[in-house]
Amino acid sequence: MKLFVGNLNYHTTEKQLHGLFSEFGVVTSVSIINDKFTNRSRGFGFVEMEERASGEKAVARLNNTTFDSQSLVVNEAKPRTENNNNRRY
Repeated sequence: MKLFVGNLNYHTTEKQLHGLFSEFGVVTSVSIINDKFTNRSRGFGFVEMEERASGEKAVARLNNTTFDSQSLVVNEAKPRTENNNNRRY
C-alpha cells in the first residue's frame, strides 16, 4: 500500500520516516520529494508498506499526529493522473 505523507519538516530524513512507519509493518520504500531546482524538501513524500493492513494501521495511528515538530497528514496515495504529469510552472 502506497501512502502519502504531507506536512513534513523540511529537515526530516527518509531514514526517520522509515523508522516511524516500520513500527506498523514492513516498509518497502520511502521517498521524500525534493524541489528540482533547490534540491530542498518540498515537505511531502511517500511510504510503501508491504501489506495493506499495515498501511491502514499506519494511517489510522499517524494522521494528524506530531512528528519532528509538524502535524503529519497521512493517507493512501492517489494514483497520478495525466493532468498531474504535464504541469508546467
